[in-house]
Amino acid sequence: MRELKNMLLWSLMAAGLVLVQARPSMKFNLQSSSGLKSDCAGSLMRLSLDKALAVGNQLEVEAINGTQHVILTPSLAAQCGYSMESDPWGNTRIYTSLLGCYVDNKDDVTFNVGLKLQMYSESASDVVSHDVTQTCSYSRWASKEVLCERNYMEVSNRLASPDTKGQVQDVKDTQLNTIPGDSGAAHGIWKMTFFTPEPVSMVLREAEQAGYAAMATSSRLVMRSPYNTAETYSEDVAGVPMEVFRASVYYKAQHGLSVVNLAAACPTGGVLFTEELISWHVPRRVTPLIDGSFKILEMHMGINGQRLEKSQMATRGYRLSTTDFHIVIEIPVGSPDGYYKSHAPDYQYHITYSVEPMLDVLWKADETKDENRYKVLFPITTPLMARPPQAEDSTVAESRLFSVHVGVFLPDVELLNITFSTGVLSVEECNAKGFTVNEHSLPDGRKSFSLQVSFDADVVLKHNPEPLVTVYFLPLIFGFLTSPEEMPFGHAVDLEASLQDVVLPTLSGTCDKNLFYVSVAYGSQGDNFQTMIGSQHLTTELGEVYNFKDNGTHFSLVVPYQAKDVVFELITSESVKARLDLLLWDPNNNWVVGDLYLACNFPLTTTTCHPNGTITALAVKVESVPNLDPSLLTLKDTSCKPTFSDARFAHFAFAADSCGTTRTFFDHYMLYENEISLHYNGKGITYTSPVDPDYRQTISCYYIVNDTETVAFSYKPRSKHPAAEIGSGQLLVQMRLAQDLSYSVFYNAEDYPVVKYLREPLYFEVELIQSTDPYLELILENCWATLDIDRKSLPSWDIIVDSCPNNDDSYVTVFLPVTSDARVAVPSHFKRFSMKMFTFTKDDEVLKDEIYIHCDAVICDTNSQTEACRGQCVHHSGMSNSAHQGLKGVKRERHTGSITHRKLSSGPIQLSTTQSNL
Repeated sequence: MRELKNMLLWSLMAAGLVLVQARPSMKFNLQSSSGLKSDCAGSLMRLSLDKALAVGNQLEVEAINGTQHVILTPSLAAQCGYSMESDPWGNTRIYTSLLGCYVDNKDDVTFNVGLKLQMYSESASDVVSHDVTQTCSYSRWASKEVLCERNYMEVSNRLASPDTKGQVQDVKDTQLNTIPGDSGAAHGIWKMTFFTPEPVSMVLREAEQAGYAAMATSSRLVMRSPYNTAETYSEDVAGVPMEVFRASVYYKAQHGLSVVNLAAACPTGGVLFTEELISWHVPRRVTPLIDGSFKILEMHMGINGQRLEKSQMATRGYRLSTTDFHIVIEIPVGSPDGYYKSHAPDYQYHITYSVEPMLDVLWKADETKDENRYKVLFPITTPLMARPPQAEDSTVAESRLFSVHVGVFLPDVELLNITFSTGVLSVEECNAKGFTVNEHSLPDGRKSFSLQVSFDADVVLKHNPEPLVTVYFLPLIFGFLTSPEEMPFGHAVDLEASLQDVVLPTLSGTCDKNLFYVSVAYGSQGDNFQTMIGSQHLTTELGEVYNFKDNGTHFSLVVPYQAKDVVFELITSESVKARLDLLLWDPNNNWVVGDLYLACNFPLTTTTCHPNGTITALAVKVESVPNLDPSLLTLKDTSCKPTFSDARFAHFAFAADSCGTTRTFFDHYMLYENEISLHYNGKGITYTSPVDPDYRQTISCYYIVNDTETVAFSYKPRSKHPAAEIGSGQLLVQMRLAQDLSYSVFYNAEDYPVVKYLREPLYFEVELIQSTDPYLELILENCWATLDIDRKSLPSWDIIVDSCPNNDDSYVTVFLPVTSDARVAVPSHFKRFSMKMFTFTKDDEVLKDEIYIHCDAVICDTNSQTEACRGQCVHHSGMSNSAHQGLKGVKRERHTGSITHRKLSSGPIQLSTTQSNL
């Protein structure tokens, strides 16, 4: 059964818009700026209200008939021939039957329809009124007309003439006297009998109180019934459910009392749906209306009460056809005469399509030759069609930006918020946080939404499946609303991208005579790791012991070489090779993210031969004998045990003629030897397991006359030693100009250019800095002067050539000795020389009043046998190989594994223009 959906007292629930006050009593019959349009559609007057007019207001409609104003309630509208259709956004159509109660009817040809529209906003006193009048002419009345509207059924029949036969029956005059005086008869109508199918009789007043309407015009008898009244019933006609009412109406005509049999049957179903097509089936023979044979004379399709031409139907893809049992109207889903609507049942996105087709059929009954018009306005809404949103992930990992499009939606969907892993953010909050949220309009009127989020945002989850790979994960729930109902629904999207973008921590280290210096620069994961020093975790307590410091980008440690977490690899008579092992560990994935094995030689005297014949020796636990207990070491005489021992060292002191020491004589000296080792105990059981390596350390002392010298010891190494990576570092050299011969005060960068008199001494010092290696020596290979800072510029003058002063210079450069003091720890790391200030001249004119001094320095290994490393000017031949020339001589480059070259410059040194008294 059809539900009564439409109300004339209508609340339009769209977004609020204040209406512009319109002048009252204004007549509208064309589209105007007010948003009103009225026109005639056959036996109907149609009034359209644009959503811009009615949005946000409550609409009240009054029927106007002369001075009479009647508020059309839903029940009165259905009784009197008014209906209204409104889409969810406020676009509204009001239909008025030309045979309606309050229509000014001129001879069933000219009809004046008057309506008063009143818009009520939130304030009851704020009312906007529009008076609408429309005159329609319609004269193509068939003998019988049936109109099926959305809220009522209407049937009209041409009034009987004295010679009318068939449906109009005369009643004998004697029956007129039986009409009660209070029957309420109007327009000559006395009573009516409904067939449901049992007969139910009512006088006119009773029928009107039951919601029916009956009236006689100048030429027609009209009856109207709402749907689902007590006297209507349902009937299946050719498989189509229909609502039917049948009645006999008794009325007083000029020729006497007559009765007319009226019937209306309106479809309430018969619609088939696919995703692409709506098929509306109407019975070809409406049996409640047709008894015998008939012939269809006309058949038309329309939309919203207005007929369509065949060309219009073809353009829109509409089709009107017949079968043996049905008239079929086919409408493509999405045609422009309907509209889509979004819905969110169970928080899932669905859409419907609504359209209001019209069927207008004219047939002639063969028996009576009467024409019958059958007109049906039938609003259709498709079932819910699921349209799950689709997410298009357009993320390009290298851009480090998530990018996703979600769609597509109808225009009545709005994006309300987005749920991230950290919480729910509105669209405005997303944009405020730097997430880009955009709405995109598509050519077909639909829309989509896009979101862009940086990989580095706090809402992005991260994990590392591999040490160098980061997987970025962005779980999202888009929250939408349908308008105007504000029904919510959501769509979940999970975005994922991988990048090989992990920067692992970087470990570096150096050593001096006693300490390891370790620096760990954090990678892209920060300090998200654990640190192992040797076999221990770096705890807060251990960090205090090793001077742990952290500045947010790296941390540093200072570890003594004798610390318990340091292992000894190798010992000699004068040094020990110690190694510090650092391991950076990711506990979540059990990965090593960085390591450092820093091995350095530290000065350590293990054997001392004293003049009084006493020998002291130090045994060191080395890595190759991991289970060694130094307290169990002895000399050859197993009764000679350490005078002191701990977990790392054992110290022995003994006389040269004791503890099993052997003595050997040579020409000018004698040799004492002993051995530190593990020996069997008295029962013949070794102190170590069979798989442990031996520990043997030879102690040797040479005595010449009464003097002593310490010579190297040796021990039996294991067959395979752990391999260590050779460390590398940068040796830094600087050249400075001293203020005087004491070399205690130097010119700073801001003091340049330094001003000197002609022939005034210049005191230069070249230093190898940040090194304490006594086996390195700094050699000045070549030095020269130029006019410009470019060390290759011309002219130039040689000052030092092949590590010796330039003998061609009339003021020979002088090398000055360097001795140890508070500043000079290793004299071989320094070279000092003096020269006298000069300037370049040409034709007795000074070319420029300043000079620059440049030097090539060589850093040598003193154990090297290369010629360049013999010392400063030890190979000087006394011959000059330089001259005052326009192009500086090419210096000889030396490249060996034992020397390192450094290039230095100083200047400008400016010649004073004041007369020198030197």
